[in-house]
Amino acid sequence: MIGEPVEVVKQQTTVLLLCSDSNLRLAMQEVMEDKGYVVLPASDLSRAVDWLGRCKPDLLLVRPYLSGISGYEAALYLRTKCHGIRIMMVSGFLQDDRLQYQWSLQGIEVFPKPFTGEEFLQKIANVLTVPNAVAIDEPASNGAIPTH
Repeated sequence: MIGEPVEVVKQQTTVLLLCSDSNLRLAMQEVMEDKGYVVLPASDLSRAVDWLGRCKPDLLLVRPYLSGISGYEAALYLRTKCHGIRIMMVSGFLQDDRLQYQWSLQGIEVFPKPFTGEEFLQKIANVLTVPNAVAIDEPASNGAIPTH
């Protein structure tokens, strides 16, 4: 009816979390869920692709080392399935500025470990709110899941 308050449902931010380490995946998932994020956990690329068949997440959070494929390759592949998704790579091993720069050219934000829960959440918020000014050439895909 006219004049009655309208209930506004705020859409929750969804994060696809691709991490083969079950303990780390669970820890990151709990921190994000406590802050109100909807987290779609995936231990491998196949599970991540399954999630993309059901929804379009706002952010892909990925580790650089996965079972059978690099996180970088997985991120580029998943971007072909979900155009425009923001990508954040969490790593304790990326000390090479050239590698971080190369990934940034592909629109992948690198966040080095160690970090606190608050730093982690702040980085996610930054990645989600800062306009993505990088023009990204998406690799051609024949639809096949990359393997090594």
